[in-house]
Amino acid sequence: MNKDYKPLNLVISGTYSTGKTTTTTALSIATGIPMINALSAREILTDLYPGRRFQDMNLTELMALGLKRMEERIKAEAELDTLQKGFISDGSVLNEWIYGTVRLKIGINPGAAFFHQMVKAVLGIPAKSFLKKYMQAYEQVVSLHTERTYTHVVHLPIEFEMKKDGHRPVSEKYRQISEVDIRQEFAKYHFPQYEVRGTQEERLEQIIDWLDLPVVVPIQEAVLRAEKIIATNREAVSKKIIEQYEKPTLKRKSKNTFKILKSEALPC
Repeated sequence: MNKDYKPLNLVISGTYSTGKTTTTTALSIATGIPMINALSAREILTDLYPGRRFQDMNLTELMALGLKRMEERIKAEAELDTLQKGFISDGSVLNEWIYGTVRLKIGINPGAAFFHQMVKAVLGIPAKSFLKKYMQAYEQVVSLHTERTYTHVVHLPIEFEMKKDGHRPVSEKYRQISEVDIRQEFAKYHFPQYEVRGTQEERLEQIIDWLDLPVVVPIQEAVLRAEKIIATNREAVSKKIIEQYEKPTLKRKSKNTFKILKSEALPC
C-alpha cells in the first residue's frame, strides 16, 4: 500500500443531544466503513466507579473518567488506523476536551442540583488555577492527536431540545456554550468540514453525497438498525447502573457530599 495514502478518518461532531451516535452508527452501517467503538462515559462509569451517578461524582472521579475515555478512544482509533481502512468516529478527543473546558466555565457538574452547584462553585475557587493548567496540558495532547489522526469533520448543530432520559448529565446552558466552543476549536484545523441538518436519513444522504461514499445498506434500513442497536445498548447500561446503585443512608450521603466538596476545594 502507498505509504502516503491516508484513509478517511471522519469525525461526526456536535454537542450533547444532537444525534451524533445515531448518525455515526447509521452511517457506518450504510457505508460499511468501521465505526470507532470506544466505550461511552456511562459504560466506563459502571466499570470505573460501580454504583456512582454522574451528579454525585467529585472532581477526581470526573478527571479519571475523562482520562479513561480518552484512552479507550485512542486505542480504538489506533487499531483501525493500523489497518488503514478508515473509520467514522462518534465525537473525538477534541470534543471531549471541550466538554472539560466548558465545565471550568459553568461548574464541573452541570447536571447537579442548583444548591449543590452553588456550594461547589464557592469551595472550588482554589482549584481553578490547577484545573486551568491541567486543561492546557490536556489541550496539547488533544491538539496533536486531532491534527495527525482525523481527515474530515461533519458538524451536527443543535436542532432540537435535549432529551431528558438520564443519559446527558449536563444543562442546556452547558450545551449552548459547548456548541459555540466546538465550532470555534474545529475552525482552527485545516481539514475539510461540513455541516448537515435534518432527519437522520437526510443527514446520511448529505454526508454520503459530500464524500461520495459507497452505500452497502439502504439508508432507511441503516437508520432503523442503528436506532435499535443504540436503544438495546442504553437499556443494558441503564439496567447495570440500577443494579449497581444503592441508595445511600443519611450518614453516607453526608460523607459523600463532604468528599465531593473537599475534592473541589483542593489547593493549587
